[in-house]
Amino acid sequence: MSAAQLAEALRSARPPRVLDCRARLGEPDAGRRLWQAGHVPGSLHLDLDRDLAGAPGEGGRHPLPTREAFTAVLQRLGITPELPVVVYDDMGGQLAAARAWWMLACWAGHPDVRVLDGGLRAWQAHGGELPLGSKNTTAPSAWRPRFAETAWVDADRVFSGRELKVDARSPERFRGEVEPIDPVAGHIPGARCRPSAANLDEDGRFKSPATLDAELPEAAEIIAYCGSGVTACHNILAYAVAGRPLPRLYPGSWSEWIRDPARPVARGDQAK
Repeated sequence: MSAAQLAEALRSARPPRVLDCRARLGEPDAGRRLWQAGHVPGSLHLDLDRDLAGAPGEGGRHPLPTREAFTAVLQRLGITPELPVVVYDDMGGQLAAARAWWMLACWAGHPDVRVLDGGLRAWQAHGGELPLGSKNTTAPSAWRPRFAETAWVDADRVFSGRELKVDARSPERFRGEVEPIDPVAGHIPGARCRPSAANLDEDGRFKSPATLDAELPEAAEIIAYCGSGVTACHNILAYAVAGRPLPRLYPGSWSEWIRDPARPVARGDQAK
């Protein structure tokens, strides 16, 4: 959804529920602080660490929350299948609007979830206002989603499956030349590198469907992963924009994969 389309939707008789998903890895309070300093009018804060992930541990840095926990989040925000939802961040969807889109649309099955193309920068360029934060006075809902557990895979499936693994991290992290976050560098053997940033143009908007279709790795079945299952969702969204079948998400991603020394690690260039 463009900024102009969002502005029009907010003026309509049935405005969408807008969720501010801005985050900073390693800064748990950054998202709320950014939201309080100014946000799209009427938007509610959706927190990466508290709302879109479970507690870090054996399942990685941002494992999926339990179905019950995420249901409670959706109910608190007053979300129902009848209410359109728009999510945004300030990184072209990479942190963590695409993760929110995937959890709402692909996992929880909400029928109408959009990502603000270009994020907060596009909203400001359109002349959109940024009011200061306020308390959530939204009436809660009673929606209980039917979760699609086939939209994601666990580490055992990644280890034993034949699907192509597509890694959303930077080429340097993929090759194992640098690793600023996790204790082990490298990638899952046989994976292809498709950095999530490559899905965007210079303005931070998604490239055209035709361009994405020509660039994205092809395979009969694909598993998307990254460092902790966040930017991998941006690649899944890129496949959606391109009109291609959606990869499944490996939520634990690299941060879970490396917790078991029996799982192999590859370094260097991607498989040809």
